[in-house]
Amino acid sequence: MSNLPDEAFRDTIGTIDEGGNRKFIFPKKPSGKFYEYRKIVSYILLAILIANPFIKINGNQFMMFNVMERRFNIFGFPFWPQDFYLFVISMLVGIVFIILFTVVFGRIFCGWICPQTIFLEMVFRRIEYWIDGDRGAQSRLARQEWNAEKIRKRLVKWTVFFLISFGIANIFLAYLVGSDALFLMIEEGPIKQSSNFIALLIFTSVFYFVFVWFREQVCIIACPYGRLQGVLLDNKSINVAYDFVRGEKETGRAKFNKKEDRTITGKGDCIDCHQCVHVCPMGIDIRNGTQLECTNCTACIDECDTIMETVGLPKGLIRYASEDEIAKKEPFKFTARMKGYTAVLFILLSVFVGMLFLRTNVEAIILRLPGQLFQHKGDKISNVYTYKIVNKTMKDYNDIHFELINQKGEIRNVGKEHFKIQKEGISQGTLFIEINGVLLESDKTKVKIGIYNGNELLESTTTNFLGPRSFN
Repeated sequence: MSNLPDEAFRDTIGTIDEGGNRKFIFPKKPSGKFYEYRKIVSYILLAILIANPFIKINGNQFMMFNVMERRFNIFGFPFWPQDFYLFVISMLVGIVFIILFTVVFGRIFCGWICPQTIFLEMVFRRIEYWIDGDRGAQSRLARQEWNAEKIRKRLVKWTVFFLISFGIANIFLAYLVGSDALFLMIEEGPIKQSSNFIALLIFTSVFYFVFVWFREQVCIIACPYGRLQGVLLDNKSINVAYDFVRGEKETGRAKFNKKEDRTITGKGDCIDCHQCVHVCPMGIDIRNGTQLECTNCTACIDECDTIMETVGLPKGLIRYASEDEIAKKEPFKFTARMKGYTAVLFILLSVFVGMLFLRTNVEAIILRLPGQLFQHKGDKISNVYTYKIVNKTMKDYNDIHFELINQKGEIRNVGKEHFKIQKEGISQGTLFIEINGVLLESDKTKVKIGIYNGNELLESTTTNFLGPRSFN
């Protein structure tokens, strides 16, 4: 994206020094229009993130991802192992949406929506600015010896960070095991709920490590999305970009001199103040063009606009723009590639919505018992089956029984003819189907079985009924 000949910056990253050691970033505290917008968006998303596992719809947790028990709730809809295909489609919808969003708007997801960025920039860094001060104060504090001031500030900051990490771990655990299990652990104590408590401590340690030490390295090293953007972005994608045409002009950037007319000297509008570098939480120079580390957080836009306003030059030297818009003055166009991703997203959404409407609250599987032949009982033929009924709802069914729908005959359940299935419960057992031989048209007949709760048909399923070949 840049027309600068020196591309050596692409061989290294801003958080590693020449010796290969970690170089900690002390970004300047951002301010400006976009930063205020980001704060509003971030705190709304934080409120949603915190509230999600504690909201229930029809008794179902709004969002839950219980991997161990293979139970998932998305927007209040429960997904069981039997609904795994729906879960896969919903994940595909999310992936395609992020891909489409990246193709159009670049890595804006990372700067505005990603929980890692929101927690780091809008929670932990803001506390750090409050305790340690701005960029210069943080840098001096890091270099100074361990005196009373440094020990006090470090202990206060690390304690606050640990408490916040502990709170985040509780919310994360509520997503994984459910808010009810979290409240039960609080009520019964860590000894009786040792497994959940150990998980809580592990999550706390991970979050504490990430937000105290690892920080922006998550985006650079651990997150696969940062690598993916290099494949998805093109000259049409809108990114946080430096207008190198305007910034460099004929003779390049130069320090500001209020006595000279830059239109005559041919100097670019960039006054080489490095404020865009100082405010960047990833430690990069946006003037070098699109880079792996950039999360499109807009801090450089706000800072550059402030400087431009101070020196009396037009804003927008760094702005949301595509490479073609800067280099060729071409307006944004919805390309064929973008239309293709949109079509795929629309198809997946249509399939997902259709399957949601076809999904039932009760799922039944009835199969013939393997290795068992039919039996003669007078004029009747009998087959033995096993059944499994899954209640996906948050209500009990107290009068479950079976009835043949398309065939005259009887169903005899081993045990009680009418039984109960508790909410989110599973019932398994054995049943016999008996049909008069003269009613069988072949040696293999499809029979339809209804699962009723009282007079309400909850679900129906089909299975094969075997009989002798001699019956016609």
